[in-house]
Amino acid sequence: MTTRVLTGITPSGTPHLGNYVGAIRPAIAASRAQGIESFFFLADLHSLIKAQEPERTQRSTLEIAASWLACGLDPEQVWFYRQSDIPETNELMWFLTVVASKGILNRAHAYKAAMDKNEADGLDQDAGISAGLFMYPVLMAADILIFKANRVPVGRDQIQHIEMARDFGQRFNHVYGKEYFPLPEVVIDEQVATLAGLDGRKMSKSYNNTIPLFAPREELKKLVFSILTDSRAPGEAKDTEGSPLFQMYQTFATPEQTAAFAAAFAAGISWGDAKQQLFERVDAELSPLRERYDALMAEPEKIEALLRRRGRQLREQYAVPLLKELRHAVGLRDLADVPQAPAAASVRVALPVFKQYREKDGRFYFKLSDGEGALLIQSTGFDSPRDAGQLIAVLKQAEQGDALQSELFKLEAEVDQVLAALLALREAA
Repeated sequence: MTTRVLTGITPSGTPHLGNYVGAIRPAIAASRAQGIESFFFLADLHSLIKAQEPERTQRSTLEIAASWLACGLDPEQVWFYRQSDIPETNELMWFLTVVASKGILNRAHAYKAAMDKNEADGLDQDAGISAGLFMYPVLMAADILIFKANRVPVGRDQIQHIEMARDFGQRFNHVYGKEYFPLPEVVIDEQVATLAGLDGRKMSKSYNNTIPLFAPREELKKLVFSILTDSRAPGEAKDTEGSPLFQMYQTFATPEQTAAFAAAFAAGISWGDAKQQLFERVDAELSPLRERYDALMAEPEKIEALLRRRGRQLREQYAVPLLKELRHAVGLRDLADVPQAPAAASVRVALPVFKQYREKDGRFYFKLSDGEGALLIQSTGFDSPRDAGQLIAVLKQAEQGDALQSELFKLEAEVDQVLAALLALREAA
């Protein structure tokens, strides 16, 4: 059975080495696995929320597209497309908007953070906040649901958005009486690589401590040689633990090369020699990618043609047929087509659902809601998602009210109603 995996890429300028080792390289490698149908899209509509600068949007989209292609993404083996080339996504967004709860959107982290900042600055809570920021989770849900994605790899700050996509998809399924959408699962890679930047902090454009992925060879060497090190002289043993220079080498080297580099640290290699070895190791991997990137950027019309072609194929194969079905489902039909009323027994009832999520306090929570979205159980915070998941597994087996007595969660409905929901989950398993 094929698993559909969807990855959104926001156009925000040329990526740096941290983006490459933490996102681009592992995502491309994962797309080559058997049984995976991969969808990679350039989220140009999402980018408009942060910047309404036409030239910047155009340039960033071109740079990001060229970057992923240069790094080895095969557009004939995966779906690589531009968000704005799939207009059916916008129509689906509206279908989801009319069933989405405003209360859920009110709790979106980005929206709440913007309101909190306004409040701290003594402004009206909604000052400067666009409807685009407020509705961002619905558009993201449409991106995911339109291709019935099974798995969505995201950072921890995006987990809430996947939970919202599940909420909106489940609500649509319930309102219109059919499982139109599978509910997507969030994928968090706990082993994702992170790089320290030039100053030892996490590599980030906000710190201005990045090394551009496609920096020319001489610029790359200059930046590598500017990485912060301590004052230990040649001949003095140097620590690999906590060393940004060693960490970067390790992400580009084989285990054997890394072991040799660690031995050189212990033997007192000079910082100049260590940086030269790092530069040569990084450049060996990036040099062919840089050449491909430069060639792609020189012919933007080829990238444009590729994106349009794949977008057209994707619409024909998936988006257009789905939206035809959904229009009929919501009642946007040929007025001469009078449907037969469905038998009462054929109407499917949405199941209760457990949802796990992480709040701004860094702790992990879960809740149980019925098919209508009404809250039945709300947990306290846990230190790890595993702890929350273990308690959920116990609760699913609860058959008596005594099992619902705990300081780790609070009942938000009558005991009989909660037990009935848990029974429904067991019977459906």
